[in-house]
Amino acid sequence: MPVLVTSRAGGVSVPPFGGLNLGDHVGDAEDAVAANRRRLAERLRMPVQYMRQVHGTRVVVAREPAPPPEADALVTDVPGLALAVMVADCAPVLFESPTAVGVAHAGRAGMTDGVIDATLAAFDRLGVPADRLTVTIGPCVCAGCYEVPAELRREVEQRVPGSAAATRRGTAAIDLRAGIHHQLTAAGVTDIAVATRCTAEDPELYSYRRDGRTGRFAGVAWLGSAA
Repeated sequence: MPVLVTSRAGGVSVPPFGGLNLGDHVGDAEDAVAANRRRLAERLRMPVQYMRQVHGTRVVVAREPAPPPEADALVTDVPGLALAVMVADCAPVLFESPTAVGVAHAGRAGMTDGVIDATLAAFDRLGVPADRLTVTIGPCVCAGCYEVPAELRREVEQRVPGSAAATRRGTAAIDLRAGIHHQLTAAGVTDIAVATRCTAEDPELYSYRRDGRTGRFAGVAWLGSAA
């Protein structure tokens, strides 16, 4: 039940998408995105299920390769099907257990509206309670780089305690990692890993806030063995 976070490395896209861009909605050449997705599937030796992400809270249970559903989280209890969440500043949240895995797209909107709780509820319906999950909060924009209006920070903090932060310049910010971590622990998850890489600071990762027009990297989870 491994997980993986991709980077720019190993792809065929040209600037401004340079590298392994997996997003087919950002203006990159269709054949380049298709080639990049084939490379990831070949690396894993299994099909990869994507989503049409809309910063919402819908969770889809995937049990066979299908056209990307409109959703912001996927779970599966089927070995040999990799689940992918695409990001470029939002947090890819990866869920593991012996019998099911999942991925969630948790930016400010999704985190605030409850995509984490919705994903945990989907696991519960599959017979996997929160305290049996291992969860990884993948690379995302850090609080020091995620400047927002002060009123927005207040609004998010009211709904996601612990998410209010300040940038390195002392202006209002949101801490996605802290907010998601709070939601997970409040729901009963005890095994949580948090990546320290910041998308806005790491040139090997795509960042919309840094670059504007850019690609998407992915967090991937699957049951069973891969290459």
